[in-house]
Amino acid sequence: MKKIFFLFLWTTLSMLSQENNRGYIVNVGDKAPTFNILEEYPNQVIMLKFTASWCSVCIKEMPVIEKEIWETHKNNPNFILIALAKDTEQRPQRKKEIELMREKTGATFPIITDYNSEIFELFAEKKAGVTRSIIIDQKGEIAFLTRLFDHDEFNKMKTVIDKLLQKKH
Repeated sequence: MKKIFFLFLWTTLSMLSQENNRGYIVNVGDKAPTFNILEEYPNQVIMLKFTASWCSVCIKEMPVIEKEIWETHKNNPNFILIALAKDTEQRPQRKKEIELMREKTGATFPIITDYNSEIFELFAEKKAGVTRSIIIDQKGEIAFLTRLFDHDEFNKMKTVIDKLLQKKH
């Protein structure tokens, strides 16, 4: 009986721990993992949007990102938004999938392929769900992490972006 109780307790605690980090392997305040895109945009506020053409939540969120974030900040030289298409198919299909996402969502912001989910796996567990956004501040630190598409969390993210863009470096 004790074994069953401890197994239940361990399973519950593992699930709660996984729920709290929401599949991330990074935290707010951490230095963002380095990869070529970040190196191209030093001292800027960067929004990374992990997405996929097959992800219904991503497709629902992208028009809102377009309207409420991209349209507001696209001409700000201190802001960059890049969507990373996770787990895209074989080479000839990649362009087609990104075009399909653009058609479904009306997104005009940059969407690039995250080959083999290499960038995704710098931030989240390999098997973690795709719908997530990461805000990186001018110092290269993670300022905000989202998971799925929750309007309250989305509005908090917009506030963080606005505050970061108002900061003087």
